[in-house]
Parts: sequence; C-alpha cells; structure tokens
Amino acid sequence: MIRFSLRCDGDHAFDAWFRNSEDFHRQTDRRLVECPHCGSSSVEKALMAPSVSTGRKREQIALAMGEEQKRVLTQLKELAEKVKREADDVGDRFAEEARKIHFGETEARGIYGQATPDEARALIEDGVEFMPIPVFPDDRN
Repeated sequence: MIRFSLRCDGDHAFDAWFRNSEDFHRQTDRRLVECPHCGSSSVEKALMAPSVSTGRKREQIALAMGEEQKRVLTQLKELAEKVKREADDVGDRFAEEARKIHFGETEARGIYGQATPDEARALIEDGVEFMPIPVFPDDRN
C-alpha cells in the first residue's frame, strides 16, 4: 500500500491509500476518489516529501494536543462508538458480508468487523465502499 498526498480542485489537501500508483490512476479516472471536505472528484497528487528509512530504530512521535485536537479526537471516538452501537459486528466475515451487501445479495445495513489487507484490497478492486474504524490507544487497554 502507498499513501498519496492529494489535493482537489477546491484546494483542499488530504491523504489516501492505494495499492499502487496504477490503482490511484484507475480510481481517479473512474472518479471514485473524492475530497472528504467538499466531495469533488477532481483530484490530483500533491507534492509530498519522500519517506527515507535510515535503518535506525524509529522514534515514537507524540502529539501534544491543543483544545481543537482534543475536541476532534473526542468526536472521532464518539463516531466510532456510534458505528459500533448501530451496526452489526460480523467479525472476520466482514469482506464476505460487505460484498453481499454491495451486490444486493442481502439487505443493506451497517456492518463492521475485521478484514485482512488482502481482503481489503479485493473489496477496493470490486468497488465496495468501506472505511476503517480508528482504533484508539485506550481501546487496547
């Protein structure tokens, strides 16, 4: 997987993950990539700094949060909790169930669960729309 820094025609910057550069071009040509801020599907790669590994152990990066970051983090946590409350947990059958819903083989409903990276790539290739639910540090305790 590769992360690209993107920019829409409304000058909004955002990041997105793709299997490779060809996958990015295929999805943008089909207008499947949309700006999360304004919904524009006129998207292009933005300049980004390369990630260079020095071979040394990577240091942990800490985020000193201001009030705005704390507010957004709280909203993200509330949204993740709402999704889990209102959707069906299908566990490791997520890819199978998402595909059935996408192709109309079962009733459309909100689901969540786990998928392997290969399953997630296959869902993207099939045009199934989904997004990961963030895992927060206190969720692991």
